[in-house]
Amino acid sequence: MIIVIAPENDVPNEIEILNLLFQEGLQYYHFRKPHKNYEEHVAYLKQIDKQYHNRIVVHYFHELINQFNLKGIHFQEQKRIDHIDNPGQYFKGLSMFGKTISSSFHEPKDLENCYFEFDYHLLSPVFSSISKVGYKGRGFDVNHIDKTVIGMGGVTTENLSEFDKLGFKGVGVLGGIWNNNEPIEVFKKMKNHFKNLL
Repeated sequence: MIIVIAPENDVPNEIEILNLLFQEGLQYYHFRKPHKNYEEHVAYLKQIDKQYHNRIVVHYFHELINQFNLKGIHFQEQKRIDHIDNPGQYFKGLSMFGKTISSSFHEPKDLENCYFEFDYHLLSPVFSSISKVGYKGRGFDVNHIDKTVIGMGGVTTENLSEFDKLGFKGVGVLGGIWNNNEPIEVFKKMKNHFKNLL
């Protein structure tokens, strides 16, 4: 499983690259743009080919799920802490039927002890981050956790088998794609790696 996370700040040809990634089979795109307001989120989504909307997971403005045919919603760690203790209340106004719910974690213990059943969990940083300076990898081993855990932090085509060994069911990649001159080629290589695991 490969999740591509949006670059925090827009990059040149971003939508074009994104549509190509979708064409190559990207199934999970995490739309994480902390600096964009609601209108800018809507404008961004409208630039993406409609047929791919059902592969997009939103981090902010979860109510977008009512307006667009999106894949699901994601909780940043703080938002999860603030809202998931009373989930019934939170999801009341959202059309969540058939949608995914995921969350970010930075401690394996928190992930293990989380009673809410997320479809998958992002755990970081596994290796030192490519996109965030000074974000040191911690080499988490999650083989003992019986949940779908996706590893993030320092993902490259070279270390995918390390993630497998540590028990991750997939990777979340940001810098490995967006800081590369050949993002589509990188994605294809990653896709092949996971295809061979099946």
